[in-house]
Amino acid sequence: MVIGSAKRAPIDVVADWLQKRSEPTLLALDAPLGWPAPLARALQSHAAGDAFDVEAHNLFRRETDRYIRRTIGKQSLDVGADRIARTAFAALELIAGLRKRTKREIPLAWTTEFSGIRVIEVYPAATLIAHGIDPSGYKAKNGESERVRVLDAIHALVTVDTEIPCLSYASDGLDAVICVLAACDFLSGLALSPDPGWPVKREGWVWFRDPNAQQVHAADARTSRG
Repeated sequence: MVIGSAKRAPIDVVADWLQKRSEPTLLALDAPLGWPAPLARALQSHAAGDAFDVEAHNLFRRETDRYIRRTIGKQSLDVGADRIARTAFAALELIAGLRKRTKREIPLAWTTEFSGIRVIEVYPAATLIAHGIDPSGYKAKNGESERVRVLDAIHALVTVDTEIPCLSYASDGLDAVICVLAACDFLSGLALSPDPGWPVKREGWVWFRDPNAQQVHAADARTSRG
C-alpha cells in the first residue's frame, strides 16, 4: 500500500499501477463525484441578495446522502455546503488526469459487469456500519486503538496482505482498506443500488453494502500495490 505525498502525488501512484493492468479494474474513491441537482438548478437563476425557495437540506444534500441517512442513520457531509466540496473537486481532477495519462475513458460503474477501468464512490463510515463495525473514534489523531479494532474486524472480511501505513496517528491507510472492502461489496452484488428515476447520473451514488445482506465468504483483497 502506498500513501500519496509531496514527493509522489496520488495520480502518479495510481497511473503507474493502472498502466500495468489489462484486466477489469475498479477504483473506489472516498469522495463525492457529483453535486446536488437542486443546487445546480437554483444557482442558474440566482442573483445576489435573493433567498432560495428550496429547503437547505434539499439544496446541499444529494439523493444518495439522504438515502444513507434513511438506511443506516449516518449523515454524510453536505458536498454542496462543506469543505468536502474541495475533496470532490480534487477527486474529479484525479479521474480526469488518469484518463489523460492512461488514454482510457474510465467512466463510473453502475453494474458489476464491466471491462476496462471503472470508478465508484464509497463512504467508509457507511461501509463499516453496514458490516456491523462501529466507526466511532477511528478518525481521531489519538485513535490508534480504535483503528486497530476496526482493522481486526475487517480482517474477518477481507485478506489484507500488507502493512497499513500511518495507522498509529492517522486513518488514511485504514480508509484505503475500507474502500477495498466497499469495492468487494459492490463486485459481490451486495451493495445497495439507486431507485430508477433518481438523478444519480448527475449527482453520483455512494455504494455501500446492504446491512441486511447475509455475510459471504471472506474476499481476498490484494492491497499491496494500490
